[in-house]
Amino acid sequence: MTTTSTPHRDSAGFRAESLRIGGERVRRERKLDVFNPYTNERVGTVPLASVDDVREAFRVGHAYRSTLSRYERASILQRACALLRARADEGAAIITMESGLCKKDALYEIGRVADVLTFGGTEALRDDGQVFSCDLTAHGKKRKVITLREPLLGVITAITPFNHPMNQVAHKVVPSIATNNRMVLKPSEKVPLSAFYLADILYEAGLPPEMFQVLTGDPREIADELITNAQVDLVTFTGGVAIGKYIAAKAGYRRIVLELGGNDPLIVMEDADLDRASDLAVQGSYKNSGQRCTAVKRMLVHKDVASEFTERVVEKTKRWKYGDPADANNDMGTVIDEAAARRFELLVDEAVALGARLLVGNRREGALYSPTVLDNVRPEMTVVREETFGPVSPIIRFGSIDEAIAISNGTAYGLSSGICTDRMDYATRFANELKVGTVNVWEVPGYRIELTPFGGIKDSGLGYKEGVQEAIKSFTNGKTFTMPWG
Repeated sequence: MTTTSTPHRDSAGFRAESLRIGGERVRRERKLDVFNPYTNERVGTVPLASVDDVREAFRVGHAYRSTLSRYERASILQRACALLRARADEGAAIITMESGLCKKDALYEIGRVADVLTFGGTEALRDDGQVFSCDLTAHGKKRKVITLREPLLGVITAITPFNHPMNQVAHKVVPSIATNNRMVLKPSEKVPLSAFYLADILYEAGLPPEMFQVLTGDPREIADELITNAQVDLVTFTGGVAIGKYIAAKAGYRRIVLELGGNDPLIVMEDADLDRASDLAVQGSYKNSGQRCTAVKRMLVHKDVASEFTERVVEKTKRWKYGDPADANNDMGTVIDEAAARRFELLVDEAVALGARLLVGNRREGALYSPTVLDNVRPEMTVVREETFGPVSPIIRFGSIDEAIAISNGTAYGLSSGICTDRMDYATRFANELKVGTVNVWEVPGYRIELTPFGGIKDSGLGYKEGVQEAIKSFTNGKTFTMPWG
């Protein structure tokens, strides 16, 4: 994190942002610079919020009680979706300039955000309440039990990471709007501009600003207040394991939803169509510059097909175009910053020193890191034991399904997995025995739609799910209402 002190070359699209508190744009003397990872240009500044700013945002949010009907909430989300689609190029350009994600990935992310808004609007209209008859036993009565969902009494704190600058925000705020809640968001200090952009679209679509406020600042100053403020009922966090566990220890008697890291395998069995499997391997490793909790972090390949599979992955990796994120012809831009790229370089160098074979890649220029393939990787190597959050394809060979399951389960994470096989006996064993939140047959580990449940176990999260429907459950209090009937 860099605060403004020395002059920097500013980009053509430079954005000087303000805090969004209670419908006001609040400026502060202390600011944080936001840089383009590819050009090193300064693309914007955002204020450093104080603890008092955080407290004021919670005061405003807590004092506000939304009376928006289901129709009104759905209409706001539908209008926001239409506005975002109409401005897709502008929104994608902001994602690209602050994160280094290539134009293709940024436009794809805009589409995903639009999907979240669409699903949120639909769910706002859907009453998922249940009705129970009570005359079901000899002790029953002629009554009905009706279940209701109500917004939380307090404010929701949302903290989002850098890897999907706008979609991670959408997955927090859309269910909050759909359920008439109030939310205070702190986006990643590395990519805050996309969050402000989405907030302004929601305000333009008619969202009362008290329902969604945006603060930027130094986590060392404001994080504890975001987590422990007495007016906070729920903390929803997406990010790293260490911070997630800190939040869990600090939050006390309030609800927490943690979506943390992953070490997701793509498992290729001996019967797999290798052309199809290698396509999934490459896409799963390099889309979004490999910076997804559900990216392919490990390729577990049966020894009978490993050599041919590896050749195909190397060939397709060499064809993967990377470079200037603003170039629409490139398949991949930079990673988030030079420090991250250096880490990938060091992890690959370490694996090679321990016996892995570098087949292609491991070239770095600033934050630009090439798609990289490693063969002869062993499960104990750091590059696969820990989460490598970048475009690295480590290949581990195995001899049986028992070994594949043991290797897959042999990390601290339990988020997602992808399986390449046509055998139903294999598919059902993986579905039953992999200790993860998602098992995708003939898809990358991260496949889902924005509506469906998503989340992990072990160090990948507490088992609570994201996705619009599941988040709505987390963001509401259940109530039962009973009355005489008949």
